[in-house]
Amino acid sequence: MLFDYLNVLVFVAVGFVFVMANLVIGSFIRPKRRGTDGLETYECGEETIGDTWIQFDIRYYTVALIYVIFAVEIAFLFPWAMVLKRAFETPEIGLWALAKGFLFVTILFFGLIAVWAKGDLDWILTWSKESYIPTGRREGSTIPPLAVIDRDEESEEGSEEEAA
Repeated sequence: MLFDYLNVLVFVAVGFVFVMANLVIGSFIRPKRRGTDGLETYECGEETIGDTWIQFDIRYYTVALIYVIFAVEIAFLFPWAMVLKRAFETPEIGLWALAKGFLFVTILFFGLIAVWAKGDLDWILTWSKESYIPTGRREGSTIPPLAVIDRDEESEEGSEEEAA
């Protein structure tokens, strides 16, 4: 039994040495970077305009994930369609397979309706709430009270502390 663990240990050690040896050999073989051109953001051969670390709207990722989910689920229909003709050789199995396929497509359809009704496929965000109006504002001021800093009061407080 100890010999089995030794086999695993030797296998892991050889794998680790193999990976490290390839990394070291690769560091000698690969070309060295002579400038900072390789660190720039590359987008279709065009020069970058603005900051490259911008935040994308979450709706882009939501739509992309929904697409991936539905594309993978639709990919399951191809093997089902290929086997369906052979399944109809036995009528009970063929009807059962057909019903399961239609149930699967129906679930996908209702999932799409739910995502659409939730608004996850809309590119333009709709906002139905009232806009935020802070309370306790000074008359005629457009800045909320917490953002107003009175420099004269601070300097008076600082001079009182220095005098004490």
